[in-house]
Amino acid sequence: MSDTPKDMNGAESVVRSLHKGGVDVCFANPGTSEMQFVDALDRTKLMRCVLGLFEGVATGAADGYARMAGKPAVTLLHLAPGFANAAANLHNARKARVPMVNLVGDHALRHQQYDAPLSADVEGACAPFSDWVKSGTDAGSFARDAMQALAVAKGAPNRIATLIAPADIGWDEGGIMAPVVASEGPAKLDEDALTASVAALESGERTIIIAGNSVLEDTAALALLQGIADKTGADIIAPNANRRLERGQGRAPINRLPYPINMALEVLAPYTRAILIETVPPVAFFAYPDRPSLLLPEGCDTVSLCGHDGDGPAAIAALAGRIGATPAKPQDTPAPARPQSGAITLDNIAAALANALPEDAIVIDEAISSGGSTFPAGSMARPNSWLALTGGSIGIGIPLSAGAAIACPDRPVITLQADGSAMYTIQGLWTQAREGSNVTTIILANRAYEILKGELHNVGAQPGPDALSMLNLDRPHLDFVAMARGMGVPGRRVEDVRDLMQAIEDAAREPGPYLIEAML
Repeated sequence: MSDTPKDMNGAESVVRSLHKGGVDVCFANPGTSEMQFVDALDRTKLMRCVLGLFEGVATGAADGYARMAGKPAVTLLHLAPGFANAAANLHNARKARVPMVNLVGDHALRHQQYDAPLSADVEGACAPFSDWVKSGTDAGSFARDAMQALAVAKGAPNRIATLIAPADIGWDEGGIMAPVVASEGPAKLDEDALTASVAALESGERTIIIAGNSVLEDTAALALLQGIADKTGADIIAPNANRRLERGQGRAPINRLPYPINMALEVLAPYTRAILIETVPPVAFFAYPDRPSLLLPEGCDTVSLCGHDGDGPAAIAALAGRIGATPAKPQDTPAPARPQSGAITLDNIAAALANALPEDAIVIDEAISSGGSTFPAGSMARPNSWLALTGGSIGIGIPLSAGAAIACPDRPVITLQADGSAMYTIQGLWTQAREGSNVTTIILANRAYEILKGELHNVGAQPGPDALSMLNLDRPHLDFVAMARGMGVPGRRVEDVRDLMQAIEDAAREPGPYLIEAML
């Protein structure tokens, strides 16, 4: 069935060409205008097709897949309204700089003049959440457009490419296979920036290295970065939100910049020099009265050794060579004592996770207000990959875990999921069940949008009962165990920290998804 036929329609030519370019998974929530793609995927049997019950599940899963597989999947979405449902997690994916190709259906070219009920500006809807957008024009060039989209997605830095697919060019005959298009490689290292970075490290001033993206995914680069810090006395830190961070015993630890603005300003206040590697100067998530937007101290001498489009590990190797640094030997953070029986609190949850996380776990972090307490577990636990919310658009944790599990079916996935943001894409549990994914979702249930209560105080408000009512998840309380069971995912509620650890260990050993509602 996979041999290339002589005659095929536009949709089939796109599917076959993308597969030839290495795309083998499609995350989909299709509608009428995409039925020719549904048919082509079925007939060719070239891609694994994963259904999401909401478009934001499809794009969030494609993000998680790309972070762990290191290559793009394709999504299949329905017109401008369907893309609008998908956009929040595309925003996160774009901020994470992952590769992704979106196929977004549109009305047939001859039908677009009639302003049918689902007519809208598809290109206009896609543009803010994509790095490249194009609308197909005919069956013969459709696959060529798709391969250009794939090349853009895989180019440095990774990008979101969106190809709009009018229905008729998908079903029209005359589809032609298109060759693979070479992607743009990383930018060349700037020798002047390298010299300036060496000068910063040798200045004798307090210097911080802020490193992101591919550096954090490369254990050798992290060890060499720590060696540079050891030799020069510089400090290193990661941005607050990172697409993937390799952590755990045997790996060089790296802290991340705190989310709360006062804490972030305090951490960065001592530095007069900063070196940026695959990141930009840190900025506050929001503006606040009487606080700066840029977090580095005013007057801090900042050099960008390597931008988002560069090769961070290569830049670190060049920097180490110039100053004579070698990789640091890992100095493991001692594992904490296993907590004894008692309530689950922000004071004991990191120790509980550090003891319970299985070997080689993929940890999905959408803990939100609990994130400052859960994050230390990653350095104390066995080796793990830590994936975080990158764009601040909540509702990514459950879909991200679904995609990561499909990319790495032999690794256990543990999701640290705030209860409020879980409700945005709770349908992703159904996808986990359908795919039989080994995902343990831990709902950190404080029954509130707790982080927003802090933000309310940050803007100087003195909240009363009506304000707090908008931030509490009560009347009625959410029952996540019941919701999970309704989508085919077994689960249990726990209130004791020892029970939480045991539940995580049991669930990770068993195949298929499981949900733990942890009451904080």
